[in-house]
Amino acid sequence: MIAIIDYGVGNLFSLSSSLEAIGKETIITGDAYIIRNADQIILPGVGAFGDAAAKLKDSGLDKIIIEEVKKGKPLMGICLGMQLLFDEGYEYGCHKGLGLIPGKVISMKGVVPEDYKIPHIGWNSLLFPAGREKSPLFKYINDGDCVYFVHSFFASECNESTIASAEYGALLTAAVSKDNIYGCQFHPEKSGAVGLSILKAFSEL
Repeated sequence: MIAIIDYGVGNLFSLSSSLEAIGKETIITGDAYIIRNADQIILPGVGAFGDAAAKLKDSGLDKIIIEEVKKGKPLMGICLGMQLLFDEGYEYGCHKGLGLIPGKVISMKGVVPEDYKIPHIGWNSLLFPAGREKSPLFKYINDGDCVYFVHSFFASECNESTIASAEYGALLTAAVSKDNIYGCQFHPEKSGAVGLSILKAFSEL
């Protein structure tokens, strides 16, 4: 069973529907007992980094996530959920993340060319790092396959954990991995067959 963490942030229904479409048992929950008994955990998220981090902390779910990850349970963060995996985020100030992956989350402003629209919304190709083994998260897809993004901030100083990038006037972090922790800046639940293939691969970890 896959537990989708409900902490008041994120489009949970479309994610749950996508997992059910590939035959995976899924539950949307903020219950610590259920999360501890799940096979995998997904941390979704939309909105501002600081608000989401505060909601996780206030609910106590931040500690549950960290405990389960330390036991070796697979975790996937999606969009803002991926950003929360990092040490800190700089959206409306500096806010602490979960600290599960080294790096920080910064604005695209000043990084992408001025004539590029922010937020970055739309389909972009995934670019796998040259000379590295493909992540098991991408075992059913290929370099260059397209996924759907909606974001104004991105993860930086995380080259060692980057398993895919996307070109949007600059090379931006698209996905990360460290041990049993995975993160997708894009929305696999909105990325058609490619996204479903990524969710399938995660469910098999």
